[in-house]
Parts: sequence; C-alpha cells; structure tokens
Amino acid sequence: MEKLTKNKWNLKEFVKENSPMVALVVLFILAVVLEGTTFLNLNNLINILLNNAIIGIISLGMMLVIITAGIDLSVGSMLAAIGLITIYVLNQTNSILLAFGAAIVSGAVLGALTGVLVAQFAIPAFIVTLGTMRIYRSLAQYALNGGGSTTMGSSSDSFISIANTSILGIPVPVWIWILTVLVISLLTKKTAFGRHVYAVGSNERATFLAGINVKKILILVYAVAGVLVAIAAILEASRLGSMNSSSSGLNYEMDAIAATVIGGTAMMGGRGSVSGTVFGTLTLGIINNLMNLMGMPSFLVGTVKGLIIIVAVLMQKALDRKGD
Repeated sequence: MEKLTKNKWNLKEFVKENSPMVALVVLFILAVVLEGTTFLNLNNLINILLNNAIIGIISLGMMLVIITAGIDLSVGSMLAAIGLITIYVLNQTNSILLAFGAAIVSGAVLGALTGVLVAQFAIPAFIVTLGTMRIYRSLAQYALNGGGSTTMGSSSDSFISIANTSILGIPVPVWIWILTVLVISLLTKKTAFGRHVYAVGSNERATFLAGINVKKILILVYAVAGVLVAIAAILEASRLGSMNSSSSGLNYEMDAIAATVIGGTAMMGGRGSVSGTVFGTLTLGIINNLMNLMGMPSFLVGTVKGLIIIVAVLMQKALDRKGD
C-alpha cells in the first residue's frame, strides 16, 4: 500500500512539474482522434510549426520579461515598426546585411528604452508598454499613411527567399526558432545573467540587497526581448515580402502572453522555462490548426485564446495552492 501511494504521489508530482507538456500531449491525442490523418499529414504538421515560429520566437522574449514580473504589450507594434524599418533599409541600400543590422539594432534600442523606463524611472511595465504599443503603431501608420511597404530592388528576391526556403524539409523560420530556443535555454540555465533574471522575479528587493544590479538586469531583459522581436520581424517581412503599418503584428502580444502563460511561466514572476514556453506555443498552434480543420468560425479564435489564458492562470494558482 505504501509503495502504491508513493507511485501515485510521484505521478502527481510529474504532472505538476510537466503540466505544459502533458497538456500538449493530451491536445495532440485529441486532435488525432478528431481529425485523424488530416491532422497527422506531414505538410499539416510542418505548417503548424511554420505558422507559429514567429510567435514562438517572440514568446521566448516575453517569457524572460514575465519571469522578472514584468509584461510587454508592445511586441506586436514593435514588430510592425521594425519590419517596416527593415524593408526601408533594404530598398534604400539593396543590402540584406544592412537591413538585418538595422532591424537588430532597432530591436535592442527599443527594448532597452522600455527597460530604462521600467527600471530607472520605476514606471510599471504595463503602463510603459501600453504607451509604446500605441506609439510604435501610430508612428508606423503616420509614416506610411496607414498603408504598408513592399520589398523592391535587386536584393528583394534574395531577401524573400530567406523565410521561404526549407532545409531538410523544414522551413528556415522553424530552424531559426529552434536556434533561438537553444540560445535562450543556455542563457537562462548556464549563465549568471539567467540566474539573476529568476532572482529579480522571485524577490527584487532581496536580489538588490545581495549586490546584484537589478536595473541592469531589467534593461538587458527588455533589450534581449527587443532583439527577439527584431528577428521575428525580419522573418515576417521576408516571408511576406511586405509589412503593413496597421495590421502587421496585430495581437501578437496576446499570442505571446498566452503561449508563455500556458507554458507555466508565473505572471507574478520568478518561474518559467524555455521548454514550457515552446510547449505553450505548440499548444496554441494545434488549437488554431484544429479549429481551422473543423471549420470553426475564425471570429471565435480570440474567444478561445482568452479563455485559455484565464484557465492557464487558474491552473497555476491551483497547483501553487497544492504545493503549499
């Protein structure tokens, strides 16, 4: 009887510690039961990965921000603005490298600026990023009169081919997503910076008293998140060959937050993992795909995602209470 109880306890602990993975497996099985070979078709599975690679990259940055007990509502608008900057530089210089450089620098600067406002001026991240969300979108719309921009010139085809090429049958954006997963995983697990990120989110005051430069950590976190948005913007611009100041990146912040929360990142900070965020992104991707395969109205997608965020937070609270 004691052995049975011990095994049962271990199972509960496994589910608690790996709830994002368990949820993904259950959803995957449900999708197979409902749609069978249509869902399991290799092209469909690759499309799920491709369609969620950009959100997956952004979600990694969102994870870092939320671990520090922050939030970034500006990632969608930032993606649109950086994507437009990328295309502008490309069209003006015909240099893909310069376009990439402009995007990465823009992402780092915009992210660091958010970090400075949050850390140096002690403005809540919600307020700062709510403001920058409107600023980035508004400036992009002003610059293009609410329209968009398309790649032109001799480098256009080469630029577009980047995100529309496959290596070993896997699209390049998916490979970039995998690479960023590995890099952020190493950053969080193997570096002092990663340990400090978790420390800030767990107890900012205690971290400061331990001699860690909390302001520097926060600025770096938002800068890294900005760079990840820039990478996503490059891929989006490359995949589509254009960006729109009004619609590009719209609601991406909600998808990134949903993926992060589903992945087990605590909204109060101090807890989260790269693997969980990946599982959360894939969970959202399968839900979207399943809704499309079942012919459900696209207008209900937002409802489903909103409910998922609420349920995920409620589950976090329930698991935390059981752990106390």
